[in-house]
Amino acid sequence: MPGETVGHLVEQWRRAGVTEVRVAADLTELAALAERATGPVLLCGPDLVAHTTVLKHLATNPMAGTVALVLADPPAAGHAAVREERGQVVAVAPAGDLPDATGSFGGALRVAAADVPALVAAARTAATPVRTGPGAPPVAGAPRPGSASAPAAVPSGLADTATTTVAGGGVDRLVTALTATGTLLFAQRVRLLVAHRVVDPAGLAAARAELAGVDEDAAELRLSVKERDDFFTTYFVSTWSPYVTKACARLGLTPTGVTMISVLFAAVAAVLFGVGGRPALVTGGILLYLGFMLDCVDGQLARYTRNFSPWGGWLDTMADRAKEYLVYAGLGFGVTHAGLGNGWALAIAAMTLQTVRHLTDAWYGVLHDEAARRPKAATPGGGIGDKLNAASNRVQADTGSLSYWLKRTVVFPIGERWALIAITAALFDPLVSLVAVLVWGTLAFGYTGALRTLRARFMRVPALGTVDAGLHRDDGVLLRRLGGRVPAQLPLAVLAALGAFALLGAALAGWDGVRWAAPVALLVLLAAGLAARGRADGALDWLVPAALRAAEYVFAIAVGVAGEVPLPLVFGYLFVLTLLHYDLVARLEKRQPAPPLHDVTLGWEGRSILLTVALIAGFATAGMATLGTYLFVVFVMSVVAAWVLVPARATR
Repeated sequence: MPGETVGHLVEQWRRAGVTEVRVAADLTELAALAERATGPVLLCGPDLVAHTTVLKHLATNPMAGTVALVLADPPAAGHAAVREERGQVVAVAPAGDLPDATGSFGGALRVAAADVPALVAAARTAATPVRTGPGAPPVAGAPRPGSASAPAAVPSGLADTATTTVAGGGVDRLVTALTATGTLLFAQRVRLLVAHRVVDPAGLAAARAELAGVDEDAAELRLSVKERDDFFTTYFVSTWSPYVTKACARLGLTPTGVTMISVLFAAVAAVLFGVGGRPALVTGGILLYLGFMLDCVDGQLARYTRNFSPWGGWLDTMADRAKEYLVYAGLGFGVTHAGLGNGWALAIAAMTLQTVRHLTDAWYGVLHDEAARRPKAATPGGGIGDKLNAASNRVQADTGSLSYWLKRTVVFPIGERWALIAITAALFDPLVSLVAVLVWGTLAFGYTGALRTLRARFMRVPALGTVDAGLHRDDGVLLRRLGGRVPAQLPLAVLAALGAFALLGAALAGWDGVRWAAPVALLVLLAAGLAARGRADGALDWLVPAALRAAEYVFAIAVGVAGEVPLPLVFGYLFVLTLLHYDLVARLEKRQPAPPLHDVTLGWEGRSILLTVALIAGFATAGMATLGTYLFVVFVMSVVAAWVLVPARATR
């Protein structure tokens, strides 16, 4: 039986985009092959029976790290059991030794280039000096360099070893040894397609029969849709967007091309919201819905065609926020143009609220990922945080239930935001849309903030200790050189935000001395920043970056009000800041380095100092316009430097 599966696997790897396939006799030979690798490595055992699409998806998985195939099948004797959380393999052990296992190792790995040395060490650790039973050489392959369906920098193909069983137990020892080195593994689950590890001829025949009963292309199209999405997206977009995805693939459109069409739709909708009048508002609502559908299609098209790139992933993140904030601008102009109130003030408030919310989401994700990697015994239990954590896990597991959908909807995700804007603008007016966004957004922020704070105290994970906290707080040169380190970072960051709000309140009240109160509020901001340097490992320090963003944005708004800066200009300045900060968020989520020109963006403290000087000198409008233009030029140059002059060689 192993001979049958080996030959078939070799052919499958080639159909999946592999040009060179190697067969290793044992783990020692595997280690020698891996040692010569110059990029990512693919490997699998001889007992894997799967659709070719499963192998292709493993080879082209957009995660930048090492990825393991994970099956829902219970592990057989000699196979490894795994526990997966948030898409990460957090524990691997022999079958029967992991009571809380969520699946079994699928016998295949794609090892990232950075983890190849760990693979070599693990292979030598797991190697057995004597083969004590029958076995067969396993197979592995490497994707074709530069192909659309493979990572960019790839070495020759590699394989695992044969062992005492035809099930290929060596690959299980290898993955266990690899995780013992501290290597982080991401999980690739098998949905709609078929993958099994066979142990006898009967199992092989059954697996092949199951393979034959599935239409791979139809399954691949369905797999392009996210497994779990929000209510509106699931029932009002994803029910028909795959047809658009397939049409785009046939027309030869790229995911980036679809993203740009989506941006165009949103921009036209924003203009129509500004123009006003029932026909324009209804048309704008329809275009906004279609733009959101295309926003889903670009990701589905990337998954369907396996056309991933770091540029595409970055652009998707940036375009989502740019489109939304352009719509806020259109609504704000529409409110003011129709004489319904100060629409720009509402648009500024909506953009500030949404940006701060997104930052808390990003940092809470870092916290959760770090918590998932920690041994369960190291996480203290008990208390309300433990109960909330368990309750949340139960709700998330009960997919399709009323509580599940309520939990996903109440947090006001992007699908619900765009649906709310489209419906309220079409049926009512831009004022109702902006007020609805602010009310629901505020309630969602309060709900998620309270629950996450309680759960974070339960997890007690030094989340910010795993990343460059100073970079993602957007600290400038001044703070990096002069800052100190105190344990109470969050209270100081909150104090900075409160100082900015106090200044804004004074400016709105028309206080004559507000221009000279600005330096006092600035000193409060700087004091918070100077104290918050280095690792932020408090239970709630994941909230510090969002608090500092709120402080900077509100301070800039206060300067604008005090200096009588036109509100559209204030909106434009904050919009440029969101571009800088979402660039950092995208890099945080992908664990990428700082943007090329990050240092010359001056940091939040440098920008606040310049705005204060402009306010005191009496040219707040010119100062904000000049600084905003400068930052936008730097952002464009940074994008060119990062994605054109030095194109990234990684997967999206």
